[in-house]
Amino acid sequence: MEAAQEAAPSRYDGPESSYRLAFTDSAFLLRDELRPVRMQLELLKPDLVQQEMGIESTIVIFGSARIPAPEQAARALLAAQAEFAAGRAEKTYWAVVRGGPTAEAGVVDAPLLKRTERTGWRMVVDPAGQRAVTEWRVLGRGGGLAWLEMRPRTGRTHQVRAHAAALGCPLLGDALYGGGPGKLHLLARGIRLLLDPPVEATAPVPAHMRAALRACGVSPA
Repeated sequence: MEAAQEAAPSRYDGPESSYRLAFTDSAFLLRDELRPVRMQLELLKPDLVQQEMGIESTIVIFGSARIPAPEQAARALLAAQAEFAAGRAEKTYWAVVRGGPTAEAGVVDAPLLKRTERTGWRMVVDPAGQRAVTEWRVLGRGGGLAWLEMRPRTGRTHQVRAHAAALGCPLLGDALYGGGPGKLHLLARGIRLLLDPPVEATAPVPAHMRAALRACGVSPA
């Protein structure tokens, strides 16, 4: 896979957006000098998802064949998709939860099933559901809160949120799963794809999570 000319992280300063390019590779992201207007349009797509879900910081991976070697881009994108499909993508989430687990680390192995009611839908732990596994560990505690690192080994809808609730400590601001009102304190902190070369990116801590993390003894970065 051909590496991009500019290896250092750069910043996208398009209209009404706050993207930071944490990883740039010609097989996944258009180089700045190649069709910048299309790049802006591509970056606006996840922006709409963020607005809809109330997400303020996350990682988005997308590919494009509009580079000098489209066949190479297609192969790279298929390889990345295969990593996700096989469960080999290494995803790390940071979560601030109410209360906290009694142990310092563990694994939630609890199947999840989508349940629809008059008020809407949510994921519930149910033997009839799909297998869902999340590794977790406590990174800090304080002020009745806990800071968890959560690594889902499967990719179920709302998996991290539902498994945190199953631990008895729902995410702060997750009203759907018992965490009370406010902004959701969940961050897709990092992702790593073991490709050649590896793809790795880290998302910054959003402003609304900083106070809670400081309460847990963390200086957010």
